[in-house]
Amino acid sequence: MMAQRGEVGQLDRLDEVFLDDQAIAEQVLKAKRERNAVILVHNYQRPEVQDIGDFTGDSLGLARKAAEAEADVIVFCGVHFMAETAYILNPGKIVLLPEPRAGCPMADMATAAEVVKAREEHPDAAVVSYVNTSAEVKAVSDYCCTSGNAVQVVRAVDADIVLFVPDRNLARYVEERVDKLIIPWEGYCHVHDEITVNHVMLALEAHPGAEVIAHPECRTEVLEIACHIRSTSGMVDAALQSDAREFIVATESGMIYPLSKAVPEKSFYTPPVEPVCPNMKLTTLSKVLWALQTLEPRVTVPEDIRLRALGAVERMLSLG
Repeated sequence: MMAQRGEVGQLDRLDEVFLDDQAIAEQVLKAKRERNAVILVHNYQRPEVQDIGDFTGDSLGLARKAAEAEADVIVFCGVHFMAETAYILNPGKIVLLPEPRAGCPMADMATAAEVVKAREEHPDAAVVSYVNTSAEVKAVSDYCCTSGNAVQVVRAVDADIVLFVPDRNLARYVEERVDKLIIPWEGYCHVHDEITVNHVMLALEAHPGAEVIAHPECRTEVLEIACHIRSTSGMVDAALQSDAREFIVATESGMIYPLSKAVPEKSFYTPPVEPVCPNMKLTTLSKVLWALQTLEPRVTVPEDIRLRALGAVERMLSLG
């Protein structure tokens, strides 16, 4: 299992053999200044990519930073739906996704046509779509949400029935905390869904004094044995506020790095089978540098879809 300060998901780095990380990072920062760019980095990214970010956080925090961005260029080190959300909020800016292949399998589990059909089958339901969805799905939704504010958003929806798209595990987590009927979509994050109770218990056997911090995308039975259920940014708060010295972290393994930086006096461990999202590890420093130098690859959203999706995203952000 991954321990504090351990290496995260070492994938192929042949594209960086000629320059070390420090040299590339210096060029990235220089190019960022020249382009008047801001670099937004998700907590699951490689450590060296997190280190060059202006802001590092979860989907909600990064969406807020995208909404506030005053730069001319937004570089999103994450996956495609995140860059789309940044463009939805900032159509006048250049939005770059350094690795265009970085997608989200869960986001692909719901299409706009399928959501429209489900709306027709449940005419009294409001549609709340997780930010982990395409712009087209957001455009046919009433609200967006993230794992950090899903309960708050669903409580605020003016409907007693909510069609929750696309994560069934997050839907069940929300259902237990609101007085509404939740209709879950049958989607899931394979990284979180594959974390089992047995994995967590094995980690606790190795670290019997540890507390479990779990992401709400995990299965219900994993959440039931967790001491803290938080979004990735909320995990930092949980570790800071707890008296425990060790933590089992049930989420993508990249989260160990920001936790160890924020709370260096404590130790963090993944379950024995290290949970890795390959898409989150596709972005490298050299790809960020190339994106800044060429202003490619760009992410855009057709204006009619953007305007309809904007309403759902803004309703989410207006809830604070």
